[in-house]
Amino acid sequence: MEKMQFSELNCSKEILRAVEDMGFEEATPIQAMAIPVALEGKDLVGQAQTGTGKTAAFGIPMLENIDLNLKGVQGLVLCPTRELAVQIAEEVNRIAKYKKDLHILPIFGGQDIERQIRGLRKGVHIVIGTPGRVLDHLRRRTLKLDALKMLILDEADEMLNMGFREDIELVMGQVGHEIQTMLFSATMPKEILNIINTYQNNPEILKVAHKELTTPNIKQVYLEMKDKDKVEILSRVLDVYNYKLSIVFCNTKKRVDDLTDMLQARGYMCDKIHGDMKQTLRMNVINKFKRGDIEILVATDVAARGLDIDNVEAVFNYDMPSHEEYYVHRIGRTGRAGKEGVSYTFITSRDYHLLRNISRYTKSEIKPHPIPKIADIETVKRNAFWERVKEKIESGLDRKYVDLIEELSDEFTVIEIAAALFQMELEQEAKNEIDSVDNNRKYVVRGEKKKVEVKHKGQKSRSQGNMVRLHMNVGNKQGVKPRDIVGAIANEASIDGKAIGNVEIFDTFTFVEIPDSQVKRVLDRMDQRMIKGKPVSLEVAKDKVKSRSKSQGREKRRPRG
Repeated sequence: MEKMQFSELNCSKEILRAVEDMGFEEATPIQAMAIPVALEGKDLVGQAQTGTGKTAAFGIPMLENIDLNLKGVQGLVLCPTRELAVQIAEEVNRIAKYKKDLHILPIFGGQDIERQIRGLRKGVHIVIGTPGRVLDHLRRRTLKLDALKMLILDEADEMLNMGFREDIELVMGQVGHEIQTMLFSATMPKEILNIINTYQNNPEILKVAHKELTTPNIKQVYLEMKDKDKVEILSRVLDVYNYKLSIVFCNTKKRVDDLTDMLQARGYMCDKIHGDMKQTLRMNVINKFKRGDIEILVATDVAARGLDIDNVEAVFNYDMPSHEEYYVHRIGRTGRAGKEGVSYTFITSRDYHLLRNISRYTKSEIKPHPIPKIADIETVKRNAFWERVKEKIESGLDRKYVDLIEELSDEFTVIEIAAALFQMELEQEAKNEIDSVDNNRKYVVRGEKKKVEVKHKGQKSRSQGNMVRLHMNVGNKQGVKPRDIVGAIANEASIDGKAIGNVEIFDTFTFVEIPDSQVKRVLDRMDQRMIKGKPVSLEVAKDKVKSRSKSQGREKRRPRG
């Protein structure tokens, strides 16, 4: 479909101003399809992966539909995890930046319910929450849906996988009047179709067409880091590999401006292109890049569309792309004309699920890449300097400099003089190693046709006294995946998914490692929770079960974003 600007979507001035502040230049495909339909008041079903811009696709119509003069909850979003609830609330708040006196509240398990009750009593227009906690508030009558206008189910298939079907249906059953509904799901299993047929009124079905990555010459890797370390890590990769031409992609114009300034301040030959620049200026920068006058081009997705440069050796996803198609477009700028290229994707701990979706979407393998250490950079610079020295010697030396060294050698040895010159050339400001990531964690993200293998070395073993092995009564026969186990425990027991250790799934049962400080909470909160339609029973595993389990096939844990 044709690209669409937000200004073409009949949004209010407040929304357009906020979107502009966020730096977005055009709507993603799901936004361009869903927003006009939703603004007409129709029910809709959107089949789209995480990372496609779904939040704005339902958030903008929901905000446009809120009557600030009307008290009560008018918009309700159900999603599978507390992390997603917080993420959605943050983004909707950014979109609602200029909607004065509009109040949004995320509610989820693990947070003090009294605090949530106080927030609801103050008056809220939009609630974003997990099904279990929303249902809890409905039963307590601390949440009322008398004024509800719109209900959204986000990542509906994931909620069903985590056993929330009954909770979802109970929540939807609490609405006694006609409302607008929107459902977003990456897949459309039978259970999703049942919800659509039962609770939606002739919905518009929207599906984002996927593109596959077909370029075999591109090596795809990712590096995990904190956002504050991205500039330093980008600099290190550039220094180690010394690419002649590379493109760095950012999600917003402001990010492009800021990164370009920082790279130029570090001495890199770089320039930028984005939508705020006049076309003549953009073309001037692109021509400089083609000629090699600049080595690094920093760009937004829109500005870089249509770039046709054969000699780009590397592409950097400095920000995770907002849509999988943008990823395909970005890395397709390298590996052209039969040449090899490499794409680096910078991710934070919150981006793993987006990376997994991209890998599945493109049916390609994305491997972890180590963060270059200071010693690596020193080695590269030393070797490069030595090559320059050899080249100078072989091309012939000016006799006056030979005489100068001979004069100085009366006071110092030739080795001392050479070492001092090397040090002066290579010495750099002392830097500390980056310690913001767990460099022992090795995730290999593969396409959907291949088995996903995860080697998780970040957790301490049970023998060290901090992990307890639990036995769960669901397994391969119920179609359980590691993400189902990790997601259910993390959400219900309100613990960080990264704290969960090894997950081993067998035919009829599963072993999962939990920090000993969290065992009681997990046992209490997971009791009779449904996973894949089966009530869960958990107990501390016995050692004899552990030794017996070796004879059965097992599936290792998947990475969770």
